Amino acid sequence: MEEQNHIASAFDRDLEKVQAQIMKMGGLVEDAIRQAAKSLETRDEPLAAQVRAADKVIDKLEAEINENAARVIALRAPTAIDLRMILSVMKISGNLERIGDYAKNMAKRTGVLSQMPPVGDGTAAIRRMARLAEEMLKDSLDAYIRRDAELALDVIARDEELDQMYNALFREFLTFMMEDPRNITACMHMHFIAKNVERMGDHCTSMAEQVVYLVTGARPDDARTKADKTSVKKPD
Repeated sequence: MEEQNHIASAFDRDLEKVQAQIMKMGGLVEDAIRQAAKSLETRDEPLAAQVRAADKVIDKLEAEINENAARVIALRAPTAIDLRMILSVMKISGNLERIGDYAKNMAKRTGVLSQMPPVGDGTAAIRRMARLAEEMLKDSLDAYIRRDAELALDVIARDEELDQMYNALFREFLTFMMEDPRNITACMHMHFIAKNVERMGDHCTSMAEQVVYLVTGARPDDARTKADKTSVKKPD
């Protein structure tokens, strides 16, 4: 019995360490979203460069989390429930890494767009989208730490709002490009950025779905409705 308690205690310590790394990584990704959107709207190229450089720290953290999680599996022989928890950590860290990549991609285009005349209020709209994605990310992480399935389901529901914001912006960019071909290059760059933010929401939703699975042992009952209609192929 004493040996079993020792093993359980060691597992708890290892899990706490990995969860602390997840929260640190989540904080860095939240900051990356915020700063990338700010650099785009204010045309702050040095800030965009900071976002790009910080992505290396996020990537390094993901590698460390995966390494520590694999070590726990190898050394602690976790039960089925504990194994589900460790695998959830690895999936969440993967989602965070991808969101960080999207923030880096936003920052990469800031330098190009800063040399072009602004088109409408596209950058402000993208920042509003980024703010929603950041809130979804924060709540996904909170849901994970608190094991709050209801909060996770709320995050999943909010993804449709982000999709609708993206759809509206996509149509706006099409209008600008048709009105004046000189807007095409800038609008294409901003469209790619908006799509990156929309994909951030998808990864936040994936994290939230992982929380629901972790808490209940089942995937969310309702199939997630994607409101992004821009890539749907119309029938011939």
